[in-house]
Amino acid sequence: MLQLSGTLPNRAILSLRTGGPVALVTAPIINPNNLKIEGFFCDDQFSKKHLVLLPQDIRDVVPKGFIVNDHDVLAEPEDLVRLKDILKLHFELLNKPVSTTSKKRLGKVNDYAFETSSMYIQKLYVGQSLIKSFSGGQLGVDRTQIVEITNRQIVIHDPLQGIKDTAPAGAPVAT
Repeated sequence: MLQLSGTLPNRAILSLRTGGPVALVTAPIINPNNLKIEGFFCDDQFSKKHLVLLPQDIRDVVPKGFIVNDHDVLAEPEDLVRLKDILKLHFELLNKPVSTTSKKRLGKVNDYAFETSSMYIQKLYVGQSLIKSFSGGQLGVDRTQIVEITNRQIVIHDPLQGIKDTAPAGAPVAT
C-alpha cells in the first residue's frame, strides 16, 4: 500500500506488549542510493531520547501508526553500525530541486509516496513554480524516471522525451 510522506511526522509507534504508544516518528531515514526508507527517527515517550525504528521491526501499519512488538525494538542511532554511513549523510528528500537531463528546472520535491511493505519510495511529487503551477499543476515522477540523485538536486529523464506519436493512421472510409 502506498502512503504519502505527510503521514509520517508525529505518527505513533504502538507496542503490542503495552497496548499503547511508546514513541512518535519525527523523520524518515532515506538511503539516497536506492530511495529506500532505512528507518525512522523517533522520540521515545519514556526517556525522551531520540531513537531509531527499523522497518524490519514493524509488524503492521495501521492508520493510527506503526505496530511493533515492544519498546525494546527502538535503538540508539550509535548502535546501528550498518546505517552509520547513511546517518552521516543527513539526506533530505523534501524541498530537493528537480531538473531534467537537458538541464530544465522542474521545481522542488514537496511530497513522495512510499510502499509500506518494502519501504521503497515509488513516486516523487514535484511542486512547480507559481507560473507553471497555473498551467500544469503538480508533477508526479516515478522512480524509474530518476537518473541521478545528488546532495544538490535530483535529475530525471525529460518527461516527454522518447514519446512518439503512436496513434494508428485512420482506416479508409468505405463509401
